[in-house]
Amino acid sequence: MASDGFSDFFYAAPDGLKLHARIYGEANAGGLPVVCLPGLTRNARDFHELALHLSSKATSSRKVIACDYRGRGQSDHDPDIGHYNVGVEAGDVLAGLSTLGIEEAAFIGTSRGGLIIHVLGALKPAALKAIVLNDIGPVIEAEGLAHIRSYLHRAPKPKTFAEAVDAQRRVHGADFPALTGADWARMVRAICRETEAGWVPDFDPALVDTLAGIDLSKPLPDLWPQFDALAAIPLLAIRGANSKLLSTATLQEMQERHPGMEQITVEDQGHAPFLETGDLPGKIAAFLDRV
Repeated sequence: MASDGFSDFFYAAPDGLKLHARIYGEANAGGLPVVCLPGLTRNARDFHELALHLSSKATSSRKVIACDYRGRGQSDHDPDIGHYNVGVEAGDVLAGLSTLGIEEAAFIGTSRGGLIIHVLGALKPAALKAIVLNDIGPVIEAEGLAHIRSYLHRAPKPKTFAEAVDAQRRVHGADFPALTGADWARMVRAICRETEAGWVPDFDPALVDTLAGIDLSKPLPDLWPQFDALAAIPLLAIRGANSKLLSTATLQEMQERHPGMEQITVEDQGHAPFLETGDLPGKIAAFLDRV
């Protein structure tokens, strides 16, 4: 266990690519382990504060595994960008859990991580004992995806940390008026790495190309059949009140299809809410304790 609360875990994907995850509370044996799955271009660092809470501060201390997908964080980049898809990434997650000897867990998925959870429900439903979906559901709003694609294509190239923080605040500030300067700084440290050229996003730039071929003038495919397959699994859905990706209509239909679903709306945050802010860590821990 490293002094900063986690250890690094490296393992081989089914195709041999070297992948990385962080393990918090490695010695914790009580309760379900928690697997944290980040968004499209994000990485394990997104969950650092939440993972510390769940592994060492909550009433029930749990083992927490936070994943770097291929091409993100400390995982190797894939020379074939066609492998950057939720099906391959779901297989990578299962490979990591198999290496760790974890047969079942609670899963927390932000954005793309939630889509991967839908796929895991089809690939290995017995592994899913509880689910937290952070600002994602079976329907992705084209407006939200267009926003993501736009800022990824025109991402600034800040030279200093202060410039990087200012850039994130300028792009996302209108959707996140609740965030403090410390929140923005934590975000930059999570999603960027410092190089000689400045602060750069910590993911394979080819990931941006995977969005290029999506026709946003047409309805995007939905995952309602996969969501319906999760009906027996305890579920907590979190939505940012300013989200452009998960609509209130989709959230309502999720509730109708999964009557036992719990939900939280995070005021003054957009896509996706910062899970370490406010009372979210305590509410997530309490949900896991109940299930």
